[in-house]
Formats: sequence, C-alpha cells, structure tokens
Amino acid sequence: MSKAIQLKEQVVAEITDKLQKAASAIVVDYRGLKVEEVTELRKQFREAGVEYKVYKNTLVRRAAKEVGISELNDELLVGPNAIAFGYDDPVAPARIISEFMKTHPKLELKMGIVEGEFYDKSKVEELSKIPSREALIAKLLGSLKAPMSNFAYMLDALIKKHEEGQA
Repeated sequence: MSKAIQLKEQVVAEITDKLQKAASAIVVDYRGLKVEEVTELRKQFREAGVEYKVYKNTLVRRAAKEVGISELNDELLVGPNAIAFGYDDPVAPARIISEFMKTHPKLELKMGIVEGEFYDKSKVEELSKIPSREALIAKLLGSLKAPMSNFAYMLDALIKKHEEGQA
C-alpha cells in the first residue's frame, strides 16, 4: 500500500473519531476570508474549546459514511469547507460562527451534525440563538433567587412592623 493511501486512511480515521466524539460539527465555506480573519475566527474557537479544521471533502465523505451520516454527500460537500467540532458545548460552534458572520459575510454556514443528527443551514441558525450553558444556568439561578429574596424582604418588613407595634 502506498504512503499516500496510508496517510489518507489516517486522516479518515481522525475525522471519524472527531465526528463520533464531538457533540456538534458545523460545516462552513470559508472562501473569501483573509488570513487575518481566519486567524481571528480560529482564536475565538480556541477560547471556546472548539476545534476548527480543514479537510478534503472526499475524506470527510468517507468518514461520514463510516459513522453513518449519509447527509454529508457529494451534493452538500462541495467547494472549500472547514469543520468546527464542539466537544463540550454543542451550541458553541454555531454561536461563534453566527456572530462572526455578522461582521464577515463572506463566511457561509452550510450544515451541521449535532449529537448525531443532521442539521441543515436553517436549523444550525436556530441552534446558534440558544444561549450558552452558563447563561441558562444564570437565568435559572436568577429565577430561583427572586422568590426567596422577596420572601426574605417580606419577613424583614413583618418583623420591623411587629417591633414598631410593640415599642
């Protein structure tokens, strides 16, 4: 077996592994972005714990077939594509891409795989609007704190009123 074939098999195995481990994998067309812009995008991904890689479409198709994702086919995987793999937060790659696209319209969102399910462009856009895990936890804690705080203020007011009545 030639060295080139062995290298391709290793890359396919790497992509397969990433597709299986990742909570989400979002595919974008990066055509038209300048080096500085791609560097900025990669920095944002790194800070969020997202891995951003460029692979040959044929190798991605082979890996997707091995994982059982038939939607990543010849019709959808055309042109220069990059994949953002989110391991901890499945929403992070979509959110970062969506925000980045507001200032860099040349970046094009194509599709994604979220927890083994295929998402087309519109579903990925919807996914990007979900707040981060930290924001959702903060909202939950705020919702739990508000009634307790109100109850504490009411008790304090009752105690003060009772003390004023006795004095």
